[in-house]
Amino acid sequence: MTVYLVGAGPGDADLLTIRAAQLLASADVVVHDRLISEEVLSLVGSNARRYDVGKIPGLSHSQTQINELLVTLARQHDCVVRLKGGDPFVFGRGGEEAQRLGDAGIAVEIVPGITSAFAGPLLAGIPVTHRGLSHGVTIVTGSTVQGSSVDFTALANADLTLVVLMGVARRAIITEQLLEGGLDPSTPVAVVEWASTEQQRTVRARLDGLPGLDVVSPAVLVIGAVAALELGRITEFASTFAFSS
Repeated sequence: MTVYLVGAGPGDADLLTIRAAQLLASADVVVHDRLISEEVLSLVGSNARRYDVGKIPGLSHSQTQINELLVTLARQHDCVVRLKGGDPFVFGRGGEEAQRLGDAGIAVEIVPGITSAFAGPLLAGIPVTHRGLSHGVTIVTGSTVQGSSVDFTALANADLTLVVLMGVARRAIITEQLLEGGLDPSTPVAVVEWASTEQQRTVRARLDGLPGLDVVSPAVLVIGAVAALELGRITEFASTFAFSS
């Protein structure tokens, strides 16, 4: 019995790894997140049972419930796929699930996925690092967990790119703290919604204009000098670009 923690990438099935596609086709059971695209789910074998455990405010399965479901299913089936958006170990709670399964004596295999933290900016033509503009990238979550949250004041660094996942709802607080930390109000910002899907949209602004942007989740916030760049033109939602100088 093995549970495969599989990254589904940002949405487009063409961005799955070959290993991920093979496991979806052969799985006995697939336990998936809410935002997994139908295009990806269509790769699940016809005989596999599917469980949607996506988190919806007020209606969600708790993480403990998901952990226990995985343990139960693993004891009943040979191949259980836990399909998670992006990459299982980038704000996907894959680590918690792997720990619980390991404690129960269940084998775990990790199948990496393309995280939206990189796919979102890339598909908008934004390099997260770029010589002369950004010598590093910091990835953080904008959501709060049990009353704690990221101190964005400490992340105000003009030499780095800041990528924020799950930050749309708290963008006003994020902006306030970055400005308090000394980041210039004119710092470029890009918000990439629904990366790699037909609904993909990129909205650009200055940092001081971020709170007023009309943007929705799921989205990736990109803050830093590179957010002003648009280095490619998307020809299809499979990360194919026609680059221009």
